Amino acid sequence: MKYISTRGDDTPRRFCEILLEGLAPDGGLYMPVRYPRVDAATLARWRGLSYADLAFEILSLYIDDIPADDLRRLLRQTYTEAVFGTPQIVPLRPLEPGVWIQALSNGPTLAFKDMAMQLLGALFEYELGRRGQTLNILGATSGDTGSAAEYAMRGKRGIRVFMLSPHGRMSPFQQAQMYGLQDANIHNLAVEGVFDDCQDIVKAVSADLDFKRRWHIGTVNSINWARMLAQVVYYFAGWFQATQAWADATPAAAQGAQVDLPRVSFAVPSGNFGNICAGHVARMMGLPIAQLVLATNENDVLDEFFRTGTYRVRASAETFETSSPSMDISKASNFERFVFDLLGRDGARTAALFGPTLARDGGFTLAEDEIARLAGFGFVSGRSTHADRLATIRQAWERHGTIIDTHTADGLKVAREHLHPGEPMLVLETALPAKFAATIREAIGREPDRPAGLEHIEDLPRRFVRVPVDVQRVKHYIADHA
Repeated sequence: MKYISTRGDDTPRRFCEILLEGLAPDGGLYMPVRYPRVDAATLARWRGLSYADLAFEILSLYIDDIPADDLRRLLRQTYTEAVFGTPQIVPLRPLEPGVWIQALSNGPTLAFKDMAMQLLGALFEYELGRRGQTLNILGATSGDTGSAAEYAMRGKRGIRVFMLSPHGRMSPFQQAQMYGLQDANIHNLAVEGVFDDCQDIVKAVSADLDFKRRWHIGTVNSINWARMLAQVVYYFAGWFQATQAWADATPAAAQGAQVDLPRVSFAVPSGNFGNICAGHVARMMGLPIAQLVLATNENDVLDEFFRTGTYRVRASAETFETSSPSMDISKASNFERFVFDLLGRDGARTAALFGPTLARDGGFTLAEDEIARLAGFGFVSGRSTHADRLATIRQAWERHGTIIDTHTADGLKVAREHLHPGEPMLVLETALPAKFAATIREAIGREPDRPAGLEHIEDLPRRFVRVPVDVQRVKHYIADHA
């Protein structure tokens, strides 16, 4: 499998080349030259595999420059019950008729980002060891990516992490998870701005090819294809569990008759478009997905696009600080991957939209024929507010005795607007409620439970550096500490 850029650079590259590189030299994002297709026979063969072995079957379709035995070993070492709490790794729990929560947040940092980041840490260490090289990872986080990356990379040989976060805009728990780490290879930079400012700095540093090569800069944000590829696996795992539950509940299936398996919908809280873009990839591969339900909070740039065909980036002052802070994003960096597919993989058109047009106009509107193509990709969308989050969290607690976090509440609220009979809906749980205790208290009047050992995480000493929104300051910091 070879990889090309969304902006027209069609120089074929292999997986391990793009693993350590992040952005393509032309500023685009890497994509496979094609999506491998899976059919019903393949899905039947994969049913019943462990999560790690399912991951091997999927990832080996995209990775041919890591020996199969090594890749399988890395996956089996990563996706274990000891790390993720259950043998299923991403178990479903029924919530209400036709609706399940898919638990993606049982990893070390209590967020879905662990699903990919734990593997990315293992892949980085493996490939750097083969090359005898080091890597300086530069990332931006709105809350969960940072801690997931740092916990995955702490103590890894040959790796340093420089993580940018918006100062004062994460929950106290999220700040404590990141800033409380004392590992020498972890550097937290609190940027005096919003997440989009952090993301812009990462892209600007990555675009300076001389600096990037001199200091061996790589990324862990979802602009890194390897991270998105790892996320594709849990869509397949969720589909297998949901269709099995559906078949078990179908009388004809119980009597041994052949029944058609339903398509499954996934509701995904969305800010940077990486999580739901992995669902798009799974659907393009042939996984029977009915709808990809995109849920935003008050920062509803993506909802506006799927309703109107207009992508309008908000300025920092227009980016709201909300109670689902990991989605307080108005520039969805992974969105370019989907638009590239929507435009028939026209690199020149994609480059024009995300380069000069976006810089000049702050957004773009697709042509009418391009908007018409949207219907063929299975996306629907909706918006959730703070009042909606409170109501959804309260209903889940009062009706079902379960506590959900604020982002998952956004997903559930919008999922309920797109239910169809006979079509299972999986709401992707993006974090555990302990990370957003203030809003949980406001909604249900009690503290969310905390995993053992994290009861007093906010009391840990903190280690971080406050910096202005300044690309050069960040470059100087990296050069001084790399």
